[in-house]
Amino acid sequence: MKKWLTRWFQSAGVDSSRRRLLGGLLAGGSLAALSTSRTAHAEEELRFPGEEPEHKLVYQFNHADEEYQKHILFSVGAMLRKWGDNIHIVVVAIGPGIHILAKHPKRTVSKDIHERVSSLHAYGVEFHACGNTMKSLKWEAKDMLPLAKVVEVGASDLMELQEKGYAYISW
Repeated sequence: MKKWLTRWFQSAGVDSSRRRLLGGLLAGGSLAALSTSRTAHAEEELRFPGEEPEHKLVYQFNHADEEYQKHILFSVGAMLRKWGDNIHIVVVAIGPGIHILAKHPKRTVSKDIHERVSSLHAYGVEFHACGNTMKSLKWEAKDMLPLAKVVEVGASDLMELQEKGYAYISW
């Protein structure tokens, strides 16, 4: 039963601290445990669906070099591991970096990179594709992976996200 619950919570996007709390409540069969067993620390960690995360981060993704791509995606994953559901991350792909979001990239994108992008997206990371770059490549929204959100101008998207309180990461 516990393995089934863990898989169900993971597929529903529930992080590990929530899985432990919810699993314990379900196993105990009593919601009364919620009000009597929570500590101040647990209340700080508990986040509910739709609740705004405390941390917001945007990465500029603008190179086609695989080593660079792996470093950026590793950093995104590290931030997710550290902050769980208390962070919202957007990766804005512009210029040569946009190929990671293309169904049929014109530059080499390894299977590993595509798998990492899909995996990170499954954990809530948004991937934005620069419409301006797409126009220069004669690409349309249908040419992009379904997980990609097309924005009119990637540089403008970076600016607007920063104006909304997103910390900006580029290297």
